[in-house]
Amino acid sequence: MNDVKTEVNNAESHSVARPIAVLTASIATLGVNSLGFGPIASRIAADLGVTVPHIMMAAGSYGIGTALGALFLSFLIDRRGSRTSLAGSLFIVALAFVLSAVSPNTAWLIAVQGIAGLAAGVALPAIYTFAAQIAPRGRESAILGRVLFGWTISMVAGVVVVTTVAELAHWRWVFGFLAVVAASAFGMVLRMADAGDSGMRGVGPVAARPSPLTAARIPGVMPLLVACFAIMTTFYGTYGYLGDHIHHALARPLTATGLLAMMYGLGFGMAAFGDHYIDRFGVRRVIPWCFALLGLIYGGLGLASASYVGLVLASFLWGVLNHFALNLVVAGLSAIDPVRRGSILGLNSAVTYVAASTGVIIFGPVYTFAGFQTVALVSAVFMVAAAGFLGIWFARRTGTSREAI
Repeated sequence: MNDVKTEVNNAESHSVARPIAVLTASIATLGVNSLGFGPIASRIAADLGVTVPHIMMAAGSYGIGTALGALFLSFLIDRRGSRTSLAGSLFIVALAFVLSAVSPNTAWLIAVQGIAGLAAGVALPAIYTFAAQIAPRGRESAILGRVLFGWTISMVAGVVVVTTVAELAHWRWVFGFLAVVAASAFGMVLRMADAGDSGMRGVGPVAARPSPLTAARIPGVMPLLVACFAIMTTFYGTYGYLGDHIHHALARPLTATGLLAMMYGLGFGMAAFGDHYIDRFGVRRVIPWCFALLGLIYGGLGLASASYVGLVLASFLWGVLNHFALNLVVAGLSAIDPVRRGSILGLNSAVTYVAASTGVIIFGPVYTFAGFQTVALVSAVFMVAAAGFLGIWFARRTGTSREAI
């Protein structure tokens, strides 16, 4: 019996291997565009005859566009289907990258990056929705964890590729490269769509027009969105000032931040091997403990703030716990209402990008007046408070709520 079950699981894993690779590459492409502006901003600025802050406005435009697209356009995922929505958004992203590559001035670059962001705001929840739909029953978190590995690729390998291409060729070739990857993913998604919906649950349009704003009122959604906000606010608020702390407080070269980012990405990626435990024990049981442990990791970052080696080691654990936390939130939201899954996950993406900006803004004064150690300790308090909130909320609703988590 066990041998038969193993053969079935292996067959299911093989059937979703190609879609997982496409979804992972799609996330990596979107992530590289988001993370790649910083390292090559000076080259773009010099070529267009402007300052670096002007170029970073394009990165801000992409982030704002992603939040708006996720908030107001993700209903298309539920109405048209996740694969159709993903294919359409990847096509627009590829076109926007081409237009970015030929940008004659900063205003053009800002505008087309905003368009890319709007499309990415649909693509990201479509990717998460598609992953949940193709996953064998009972293995949703494990499959989602593999797809989330795309963020590791974008942070570790993607940024290296971007800087290398800009160094050896030209910054315009960076966007050309991203356009080719996005277009390739678009073509592969189209071929998957032609295969039909066999074996996929919940795929296809729905009669009613759902809305992320109405989806927020579905029981179980708001607490997990609060959890998402806590994760992203603390991550971006802490990571955003870690590089400056290493360079100035620890007197390390700017390249020293690269090793720390690599260790974080390595931990984030390796955590995927443990995602099956989420499917085994369930989101509601695991998430409060994960958030509490993540709070301890932030505390460890604060205590290790005077040691570069300590920060590097803590960053690996930071990546591991952040992976589990993100997977728990997305898996929990995906399970609440399959019919409105796209709208719900659109809210998640919108909250993610709002929290990214919020974290940098509210932690800025803390870093300026109290230093990085205080930033990390404040993040620890945030996460422990979120863990307590989630533990109490789930405890009060055990056996009574409608969400399937």
